[in-house]
Amino acid sequence: MEQMLVPPWLESLLSSSFFNICPRHQDSPRNECNMFCLDCKNDAFCFYCRSSRHKDHPVIQIRRSSYHDVVRVTEIQNVLDISEVQTYVINSARVLFLNERPQPKSGSSKGVSHLCEICGRSLLDPFRFCSLGCKLVGIKKNGSDKLKVTSKKEEMEERKEGIGGRRLQSKEEEEEEEELRVGSQQDMYRSNSHNSNSRRRKGIPHRAPFAS
Repeated sequence: MEQMLVPPWLESLLSSSFFNICPRHQDSPRNECNMFCLDCKNDAFCFYCRSSRHKDHPVIQIRRSSYHDVVRVTEIQNVLDISEVQTYVINSARVLFLNERPQPKSGSSKGVSHLCEICGRSLLDPFRFCSLGCKLVGIKKNGSDKLKVTSKKEEMEERKEGIGGRRLQSKEEEEEEEELRVGSQQDMYRSNSHNSNSRRRKGIPHRAPFAS
């Protein structure tokens, strides 16, 4: 599969403004512009625009967490190399942030093991970047990495090696990232409880599966 330094649609995605009211469907209930077409590489659009103007195009949906744009890993991992970017779990779905976020007011990098190489934001795991935007800056800066298009098989192999999301639990992030924790604790507790019961019934130890 041919590799490229930066996919032609990525910079447009990162600079797009999402969740504005669609001017074509102002009176419709699902009129927020929270979708982006990888073929057209234009501005964000709404649910109705997708049905009428991007029906057969590759489209990803943008979501919000604490007023910041995120995308689900399952939607972007087949079209973009997201390795080395910190991921989180929101209500049982793994996501990553599109762009750099301001540091928490009470945040401090002192004693933090992992920091974003671009903005210095504290990370939960040994990743290099806090967002796709920071990875893009890093690639442009050193040119040693690639945001190459990857296959699902390659992504699964990376996940098996330990590249995955975790539930946000840093105390320094509590105020800004409150939405990341809403619902996720209960979801993960039910998942862990189910896995634990399954192991006891079978009597054979198994590693907990990655969150999907």
